[in-house]
Order: sequence, then C-alpha cells, then structure tokens
Amino acid sequence: MCPEILASPPLDIAHAVTFLLREAGVAGRDLRRVINRRPRLLASSVAGRLRPTLYFLQMLGISHIPRHTHLLSCSVEEKLIPRLEFLERSGFPSREARAMVRRFPQLFCYSIEENLRPKLRFLLEKMGRGLEEARDFPQYFSFSLGKRIRPRHSACVEKQVVLLLPAMLRPSDQEFAARLKVIRYPRRKEQEMRHSGAKGVEEATYRVVHGRALLKHKRTKEHRRVLARGTLRYLKSLCGMISTGMLQINTLVLRRFKAYK
Repeated sequence: MCPEILASPPLDIAHAVTFLLREAGVAGRDLRRVINRRPRLLASSVAGRLRPTLYFLQMLGISHIPRHTHLLSCSVEEKLIPRLEFLERSGFPSREARAMVRRFPQLFCYSIEENLRPKLRFLLEKMGRGLEEARDFPQYFSFSLGKRIRPRHSACVEKQVVLLLPAMLRPSDQEFAARLKVIRYPRRKEQEMRHSGAKGVEEATYRVVHGRALLKHKRTKEHRRVLARGTLRYLKSLCGMISTGMLQINTLVLRRFKAYK
C-alpha cells in the first residue's frame, strides 16, 4: 500500500499516468495491473523520480520497460547505483555487472546486506563456486538461501556431485530428488584403464551437468602408449577382417565366372 497517494494532488497523479502511457510504453489494458503492483508510481514525481530512472534503465540497455515499471519509482542514487557498485566491489567487472542487471533487473530490488552479500559469500566460500556462475545465472539471488540453496547444496555434497546452478535450483523438490537418484558415477571406465595397465592417473574429477556424469582425466605418457597399442591391435584386426572378406568375395566371383563359362 502507499498512503502517500491520498496526499498527492490529482494533477500529479494525472501526470504520472500520462508518463506511464506515453513515455514508459505501458499499454492501456495493462495500466491497472501496473498500478496495483506498484501504487507508489502514482505518488512519485515525474521530473524528479520517474523520468530520471527511466533514462538510467535505458542507458543500461534494459529493454521491455513495461515489464519492469516497478523499478521506475526507485531512486537512482539511493538504490540502483549502490547495487551496481556492490557487484563491482565483489569482483565483477563493470561490463559484467551491467550485463547481470540487464538480464535480471530484479537484482535492483534485493537488499545488499540481507540478500546479495550473504548469498554471494555462500556461493564463493561454502559452495566453492566462481563469480562466473553468478554472472551467467543472476537468478541465483532470487532463491531462498535457507530453503533452497543450502539444502540442495548439502544434498549434492552428500551425493558427491556438482550441478550447475540452474540445474540445482530451478527444478521442484520432486524433480531435484529424482535427478539425484538417476545419477550414475562413471567409475567403470577408470577401473578398465587400471586393469589394462594404465597407471598414474593424475586427476579424476566428476562433474554432473544436467543430470549427466562426465569423467575428466589427464592422460600420462603410459596412458597414451597403452591406448596406442590398443588402437594398433584394433587396426590390425580390422585389416585382417577386410582381407578375409575380400578373399571370400574373390573366391565367390571366380566360382560364378567358372559356372557361367
């Protein structure tokens, strides 16, 4: 609710409505929904608040302003710029910080101390992720830390898998539980390499992307030597099969030719 509307002059309210329709691009059929969502728009000054914020959002490259009209009543100096500065101080380059709010303008609505800072700290320190994951998925800050992020991270740690943030946070609880159940660890390939004489595995890391387990390993010289021997044996057997097949074909053709004569 916005009690300030009751004290606003009717002419100022009319100016705000005109601004929303003509400059912000709000369709007439959507005006009621926009005002119900953010009544403060009618009590905000067009020259002192709405128009400067509109220009700032357009400067950032945020398109579809009618979808984000709730931001027009926010102060550029007190709310929008401080959140951009927080992202830059946290390690995001200026271009990446602007790209994040351009992709997800809802970031401007979140509190720095109660939302952005604790979630970013949890991502970096507890989850061991990098800033690039928050850059690629800024919607991460829209999920509850206590009800969604921390419990699902604990489940992934218990399962010894690493899911990308969208795959970990977007599914419902039932879908997430089902996804963890179907994950299989690719240990058979590593065991086969060890039984074949390939020793000295330097690194074997498991990374699960959208429910698929991928095995990444560094191959030493002995690995490459064993693989080369196996490839050579395969090529020899293949050549033998081809030679045998050609011999059988030639014999069959010769028999047909003799029968024809």
